Amino acid sequence: MCTSISWKNGDHYFGRNLDLEVAFGQQVVITPRKYPFSFRSGETLAEHYAMIGMATVMEGFPLYAEAVNEKGLCIAGLNFPGNAYYQPEGAGEKHAISPFELPWWLLGQCSTVQEAHALLENTQLVSIPFSEQIQLSPLHWHITDAKESIVVECMKDGMHIHRDPVGVLTNNPPFDFHLYNLSQYMNLSADLPENQFSDEVELRPFGRGFGAFGLPGDASPASRFVRAAFLKLNAECEQTEDASVAQFMHILDAVAMTKGSVNTPAGKWDHTLYSCCVNTDRGIYYYKTYGNNQLTAVHLHHAELDGQALTCFPLEMRQQICHAN
Repeated sequence: MCTSISWKNGDHYFGRNLDLEVAFGQQVVITPRKYPFSFRSGETLAEHYAMIGMATVMEGFPLYAEAVNEKGLCIAGLNFPGNAYYQPEGAGEKHAISPFELPWWLLGQCSTVQEAHALLENTQLVSIPFSEQIQLSPLHWHITDAKESIVVECMKDGMHIHRDPVGVLTNNPPFDFHLYNLSQYMNLSADLPENQFSDEVELRPFGRGFGAFGLPGDASPASRFVRAAFLKLNAECEQTEDASVAQFMHILDAVAMTKGSVNTPAGKWDHTLYSCCVNTDRGIYYYKTYGNNQLTAVHLHHAELDGQALTCFPLEMRQQICHAN
């Protein structure tokens, strides 16, 4: 259960809520240009674009949940259970990439969505787990730059690459449903509505916000998609860094999951482990966690980007409070 958003407000901003019932050892990780990416297919990227994102580091490898490279290309993997399907190893002649390697593969070599799209056409995702203990997650991916977004879904009938004019992604059903579903909410508006009920009855709204009456408020993927799309596409904000980051986080807050509101079949509480916003033009990764609402910023370009070693930043998990007196 997750929501990702791509938003242009002067600079380009990309981020997501990661909703899960358990932590996965996540931390902000910067991968420099000369860190060697060794792929299970035998290919190696000895040099590539630098990138930053949230990852768990396993056996020295950054397993990114989402990441942005130094050129501003972004990717986020979101849960897609029951629909995601990865081909058996050796099933074709294209580049065979495991799903956990996809952020390295695309962000390491591509600077734009157009380049990523071209590379994906010669790529197939194959069912190679990281290890026997760490199996593959069923995912689909939101890939974006400052100009456009696409959604990549690998299913039993092959890889589907969808143009995403909304710049939003959540979870099931497949992406084409979400776009079609928006048609049910064409009447929503940020303005006050006019009386369409009857000429014979004088009706007036008795509060603000009636134009968006019917905007779904539950935590289901379809509802979060509609809500995030409406808020993002109607967002008004000054084109300053502080205002843009604050606005982006407000949109994510509106689709965040509160612990206690969604119970999993295993009896655990699904909740927003963290929310992040990346200024892709400046390489600044902002995040907050469920237990700490204060934003922390990690700067890609403050790191040694021509090195070979990962730079890891453990998350600030405890609530930070500014005491006025």
